[in-house]
This record gives sequence, C-alpha cells and structure tokens, in this order.
Amino acid sequence: MVSPFLSSVVELMYLKRYAKRTVDTYLKYIKQYIRFHNFQHPSILDDVDVEAFLTYLVTVKKVSISTQTVALNALVFLYKDYLDAPLSLDMSFVRSNRQPKLPVVLTTAEIIRFFEHVPAIHKLQISLLYGSGLRLMECMRLRVKDIDFDFKNIRVFNGKGGKHRVVTLSDKLIEPLLAQARLVKSILEKDKMDNEYAGVYLPDALREKYQHAAYDLNWHYLFPASKLSRDPESKRIRRHHLDERGIQKSVKKAARLAQIEKNVTCHTLRHSFATHLLLNGSDIRTVQDQLGHSDLRTTQIYVHVLQRGGNAVVSPFDNLSINTK
Repeated sequence: MVSPFLSSVVELMYLKRYAKRTVDTYLKYIKQYIRFHNFQHPSILDDVDVEAFLTYLVTVKKVSISTQTVALNALVFLYKDYLDAPLSLDMSFVRSNRQPKLPVVLTTAEIIRFFEHVPAIHKLQISLLYGSGLRLMECMRLRVKDIDFDFKNIRVFNGKGGKHRVVTLSDKLIEPLLAQARLVKSILEKDKMDNEYAGVYLPDALREKYQHAAYDLNWHYLFPASKLSRDPESKRIRRHHLDERGIQKSVKKAARLAQIEKNVTCHTLRHSFATHLLLNGSDIRTVQDQLGHSDLRTTQIYVHVLQRGGNAVVSPFDNLSINTK
C-alpha cells in the first residue's frame, strides 16, 4: 500500500501532467531512495544522501548511465517540485561508465522465420516495429490520424526526448491499417453509447485547443485496449491504448518458436530495421532521421554490426593462403 506521502507525490505529478509511465518510474526510484536510507523521510535528507544513493546504483546495482539519469531526475522532481528544496547543481557522485551494448540484430532469414510464428492478434503492431522502426510505446500511442495513407508514412509525435518525426510505411501494411482504423471506428461508436464515456485521453494543451477532439475518431488510439478504464488523472472513464506487455510476450514466444537463439525483444526489431536499411543501401543520415536520433554517433552503432563494417573493411586474413580447417 502506498503511503500518504507517496500518494501526494503521485498526485502532484499528475497535476503537473506527467505521463503515467513517468509517474510509475519516478515513484519506483523514490521508493528505492527511501528504502536505501532506512525509511528516513526525504525532507531530513540532503544532497549528500542523494549522492550516496546515486553512487550505490552504479557501484552496487551496476546500472547504466540512462538508468542513473532517470533516478536523478526522479529525485530532482521530489526535492524541487514537492519539497521545495532544490538539489545542488554541482553534486558529486560516481557516474556510470558502463558502455552501451551492441544491438542484437536478426538476419533477413531470421526475420522471415520469426514472423511465421507471430500471432495474428499482434501481427500488425509487431510488423510496425520492424517495418517502420518504431519503439514499442511509440507504436502503442499511435492515433488514427497519425497514419498518412496518401504519402505512405507515419507521423510519430512526442517520441523519445519529446521529438516528432516522420517514418516510412510499408505498402504491405496499408490494407491492415485501414481495417484497423475501421475497427477503432466501430469500437468508438459503441463507447459513445455509454453515458460515462469521457472520450480518449488528450494531453492538457491539446484538450484546451481541440475541445471536441476527445470524441473524434482521428484522435483515438489506433490500438485500443479491450476494456474501458478509469483515467488516473481525471478519474473519468476512457479507453486507453493496448497494454504493451502482450506485445512483449508475443515477441518472446515467436522468437522461441522460430528457434532463434538470440535474445529477441521488441527493440531488436527496431535494431534490425536500422541495420537492414543500411544493408539495402540507405545512407546513415536517412537512418538517423528514421530512428529519430539527435546524435549521429548513436546511429553509427549499427554500422558495427554489419558483416564488413561501415567502410567495407576486409580483414587482412582474407588475403592469406592459410588453411583454417
């Protein structure tokens, strides 16, 4: 059971329009911070205690730099916005230097085998992860209006880092997506018959700008949840997007049934999309735009997984007459 203190922290995050996923993540690290300091109230702790916790995450828990940064952001919110006691800007703690792993990438043959075992119920969503290089939550949060059938692209709004981008759409997915949009329309018509239905969730700014959009088909999630639920922010009845955990389970099961030994996740399909674009002749700047990377160096990691490397480097061993058998 969440304490009154933590409940009020959560309430403040919702008042400030934080996404539910962000609320859950920040709450997790605030709880860890409190447990680390033997359940002392954060108001009696200070910068030194925050530094000790962040150092512990790296030296003991061996977290990555991104995980440590999220934990820091959670505590910055706690002290600045909730306790009104901002942390120092020059805190000293051990920063993670754990190098990012090289991405796991499937071969074209493995992709074909993989999709032979993807269940029909999740095939369209999983096809978008590979076919358009979407992150899992970018796919789950798609609205009907985000699919541009005329120009064959998908508009991704508020991706990682709050960035927008336009990604490619496979011709093979147009008909399934049109059918999915028709399904959403039929679901919406039924939902409107429920007097408690308050329309789809919209961020605060959009809610004010487009006052009737909550009941507009174009703004509804392309992959809606199977049931109506209560919005934790407004407490009103809405239909959220599909739970991503079902997609994750389907990906794992399909990889297992396809007898793929690699550790396959939803993000593996995004990695494979990027690598296969490079293999098919796309330039790295194009791949960077498709993935939504701010820094080209992030995209260049895919060069390292190609058989010959980004510059078609040939091993000197290939030029020697040595019997390797």
